[in-house]
Amino acid sequence: MGRPPLNVKETKIRLSQETKERIVALVGNYRIAAFIREAVENELARREVERDKSS
Repeated sequence: MGRPPLNVKETKIRLSQETKERIVALVGNYRIAAFIREAVENELARREVERDKSS
C-alpha cells in the first residue's frame, strides 16, 4: 500500500538560508517541496500567458 507516487523527478536547487527560512515560516518544514512545486507551476503559467500575448 502506502502513498501513491507523485510522478515527479528529483531536482536539486540552491536557496539562500533567508529564502528557506521565509518558506518554512509560511508553510512549515515538511511542506517546502510542495510550496516550491506550486510556485514553479504558477510562474510557468504566468510566463506562458505573457509569451502567448506577445506572439
